[in-house]
Amino acid sequence: MTPPINIAAAIAERAAAQPQTLAIIEPGGRSLSFRELHLTTDALARGFASVGIGRGTRTVVMVPPSVEFYSLTFALFKLGAVVVGIDPGMGVANLGKCLAQARPEAFVGVPRAHLGRVLYGWAKDTLKVRVAVGAWPLWGTHSLAAIRKAGWGPANVPEPWPIADTTADELAAILFTSGSTGVAKGVEYTHAIFLEQVRLMREVFGVQPGEVDVPTFPLFGLFGPALGITAVLPEMDATKPGFVDPVKIIDAINYYQATNLFGSPSLLRRVGNHGATRGIKLPSLRRVISAGAPVPMRVIERFAAMLPPGVQVQTPYGATEALPVTTIGSDEILGETGPRTYQGEGVCVGVPVGGLRLEVIRISDEPIPIWSDDLRVPVGTIGELAIQGRVVTRAYYNRDDQTRLAKIADPAGGFWHRMGDVGYRDDRGRVWFCGRKSQRVVTPAGTLFTIPCEGVFNAHPAVLRTALVGVKRPAGVEPVLCVERDPDTPRPSDADLTRDLLALGAAHEHTRAIRTVLFHPAFPVDIRHNAKIFREQLAEWAAGRL
Repeated sequence: MTPPINIAAAIAERAAAQPQTLAIIEPGGRSLSFRELHLTTDALARGFASVGIGRGTRTVVMVPPSVEFYSLTFALFKLGAVVVGIDPGMGVANLGKCLAQARPEAFVGVPRAHLGRVLYGWAKDTLKVRVAVGAWPLWGTHSLAAIRKAGWGPANVPEPWPIADTTADELAAILFTSGSTGVAKGVEYTHAIFLEQVRLMREVFGVQPGEVDVPTFPLFGLFGPALGITAVLPEMDATKPGFVDPVKIIDAINYYQATNLFGSPSLLRRVGNHGATRGIKLPSLRRVISAGAPVPMRVIERFAAMLPPGVQVQTPYGATEALPVTTIGSDEILGETGPRTYQGEGVCVGVPVGGLRLEVIRISDEPIPIWSDDLRVPVGTIGELAIQGRVVTRAYYNRDDQTRLAKIADPAGGFWHRMGDVGYRDDRGRVWFCGRKSQRVVTPAGTLFTIPCEGVFNAHPAVLRTALVGVKRPAGVEPVLCVERDPDTPRPSDADLTRDLLALGAAHEHTRAIRTVLFHPAFPVDIRHNAKIFREQLAEWAAGRL
């Protein structure tokens, strides 16, 4: 029998193939085997159905990373419900905007999430079912305990729940972007896209059933059960990966002999700094995957020193709309491309994976209705990145205006997605990332791209990171370099560091026009990875300083 095109079908497969293998391990020792996860999600699916959640029901899940989070999510997939995923740390106003877009019909959350829903009126016109996860059911909500009891039945053994026979193009989830360059958008994920991502995890990174993963980003952790690997949930605040206790991450890896670690650049920096100063090794790891923003070479170098010989830090490039797009390993970065980043050439993100097509097209801020090969720019020329492939999402939910801006119809069939990023291809077919299109700085003397400019200044050992922004002045837009110091290095004076940075800039043609330097105590960054710099906010701050 052919399994349905449903990401939850993998749970049933893993339960049959490796029933006693642990699927999820939570801090404190609570765990579920694949068989237990399968039975639990069957029971929850039956319980959800009894209160009116079914196929196509848009359902918000606001539950911290836990056994409950993964059980609830896969139960909803089994039903064919549409999971709505929003980062809770993005702030009350942005949460409200996202929920207004998604128009959810069901809300599954911890008491704090329900309290916010009631106080701020989130989705009050569309919600029909409310489920409280925890010991504090509010008026008008179903308790998860009651739903679980209804699903298990009087014999405490759930009957098998038939996994929804969803189609390849059927909506599985609405996952919101981080909102780093504007209002977060809900990206439409189909079951086929999820399954293709699982396939690529096996093909590109070599992940095999039986491995152990420490997922420090909750949504990445959802791939674990589908891949047949054990997800060890680390003890951390998922909204603050840049502030983790490195000892807890290292202990989780070594105690459970983890083979895989996914972490944002900010998490790798914190854990790598701790490990480097103490000579700590992570001998069980087979790979480290870091995404969410460009990973500085110094971070990669320091973390790679903790790994066994031959084990690499993989830095895939992609976005909520398409992931992965390309990838590159630390051997190539440290051996060749990383030093070129400090020379202002951008960040090399490798070659496209999984049959995905990538083209570099001329930069435009307007919609492009129809694809034409004339859009392409020559090799080595910076343009906008456009992609086509099976992991590429088709639309934003209830945001037709943004869909028109991001998608290009292909006369040959299908569509292209505009990544909103700029970059170029070299003569070996590798992609070099040069920043967000919306964050380029257009001056009277020409256009400056963030990543190639910042790379020059980031080479200074006293600098943690820099951000190029444009400030409107009477004579036009002035390029301004915002600087965040590295707290772990000696601290030169502002005057000395400014002099050094201007000397670095003067040595490169594309950075010579940058003559204004401002020091910022701590850049505003995204909640999801603590790594994407909110340059729009920095531009406002810089304008106020000038």
